[in-house]
Amino acid sequence: MAATVTDFHYGAVTPVAAYLMACLGSALGLRCTVRSIRQGPRSRKNGWLSLAAVSLGCGIWTMHFIAMMGFRADGSDISYDTPLTLLSLAVAIAVTAVGVFLVGHLGSRVRVLAVAGVLMGLGVAAMHYIGMAAMRVHGRMHYDTVTVALSVLIAVVAATAALWAAVTIRSLWSSLGASLVMGLAVSGMHYTGMAAVSVQVDHAGTTSGQSSIDQLSFLLAMIAGPVIMLIVAVTIVMFDPDLVLGDESRPVPRTNVAHTEVTGSAAGLYDQLLADANTPEHQRR
Repeated sequence: MAATVTDFHYGAVTPVAAYLMACLGSALGLRCTVRSIRQGPRSRKNGWLSLAAVSLGCGIWTMHFIAMMGFRADGSDISYDTPLTLLSLAVAIAVTAVGVFLVGHLGSRVRVLAVAGVLMGLGVAAMHYIGMAAMRVHGRMHYDTVTVALSVLIAVVAATAALWAAVTIRSLWSSLGASLVMGLAVSGMHYTGMAAVSVQVDHAGTTSGQSSIDQLSFLLAMIAGPVIMLIVAVTIVMFDPDLVLGDESRPVPRTNVAHTEVTGSAAGLYDQLLADANTPEHQRR
């Protein structure tokens, strides 16, 4: 028997909260990647890129499972497999790390963005469907192939756009605007993937109130760790003036550039005169 499914059991609460978490993770990831580009020592650069990957991965994963709180299938209780749920978190962080490290070290060339975007997008889609595989229902879940393919395409486009923004957009307000768009894209990917789902219940039954409470408690416990990581990332970013104020977008004063050029020209002229003075007269002729 086909079950009636919904992604909005609690109304607008879960999609709005999920969208905000996706925006937060995107904003932190963008700002940390910007900071890594300005960082000199390789170790510190890798540190900021790692923080960007954790922020993006945790933001995307938290968005997914907050949205899953609103999922219900009539006639079936829902539970989650803990190892698979944690595996989906590891995949989310790992694939975002691959993407941000590629563009962080190799730049925004088209080939680099294409490879990094495809890998990260496929990884985000894999995170989503691993999370779905962790779901246990009294029946079988089926997926519409075309809709699944569309959700994967959205994930790849969103990941590529996020990586491009991370290495191109430098100012604070531009990064915040890009994070709002990225949050919308990630949420769109999730709900497109969920639109592909149908549930075939094996036997009739009603979902018990206790089961709903257990499901909600499990998901809240799962997202607690990533949310704490995002709070830590927010704290680190807030105590870095360059990230908060957007100082990296300020142009280099022209006076400094001019002074450098004049100094370099004077040094070159001095070296030339010194060489002429030490050259024998017959060679100068």
